[in-house]
Amino acid sequence: MNDNIAEKTVTILGFGSLLSEKSSRTTFPNLKNFRLGKIYNYRRVFGHPASIFFQRNIADSKTLEMSSLSTEYSPGSSFICSVFDVSNSNGEFLTKSGSGDDHMPVPSRAFLEREEEFNIITIPFEEINDINELCRTKSQTSDGKVGILCTRSSDEEYILRWGQERFNEHYGKYNITTIWNWSPSSELRPCATYLRHCVLSARNMGDKCYNSFLDDTYLVDRKTTIREYLNSYPDIMDRLPPPELAERYGG
Repeated sequence: MNDNIAEKTVTILGFGSLLSEKSSRTTFPNLKNFRLGKIYNYRRVFGHPASIFFQRNIADSKTLEMSSLSTEYSPGSSFICSVFDVSNSNGEFLTKSGSGDDHMPVPSRAFLEREEEFNIITIPFEEINDINELCRTKSQTSDGKVGILCTRSSDEEYILRWGQERFNEHYGKYNITTIWNWSPSSELRPCATYLRHCVLSARNMGDKCYNSFLDDTYLVDRKTTIREYLNSYPDIMDRLPPPELAERYGG
């Protein structure tokens, strides 16, 4: 038995592409119990460019339509998320920070590689009984349940973890000088292919999830909701992904 394994099963909280069970299974093929939940005191923000969008040629640096989605601490905010369970029997996702019972679980190296630009935290969430009804509890959490969430990080943390050479390869070569320091007035915009995928994914999970994505997700200015943005740019939903990415970004 590996004493460094934190838990046999861990719960993942999805907020963007992972709102889609189909999309989630491309990354986590053996996931179980896909369902909805609610997270409190965090908000979704399209506030950082993702290297993978440049690698897949779906980022547009001229229009600044190159942002991916993250979460950040925001007291009083909340949003509907996806919830699913994955095996951690080999420490694929969480490991202990050391030996003994006093050490907290930390993300595994493999999981950090998969979500390279994020901080990965464990937070409480509230279960949703079904697509339309919340299962309320006194503490706004469901029996102390916690899940793993990807959250906002910093350029300094990225470089400390991965090194300047990796930053240059994943971002600098595309003339991106910062991941996380985009100001509210920068006019950074969501990558259109990715945004469309997230909207379709949320819509497929029912009205509560769909409306939460539209109204509880913000542009980099932290003021404009995705509903407002799509009202201004409705053509985004008509922009199909490249044929080779149609399955991955099809909602």
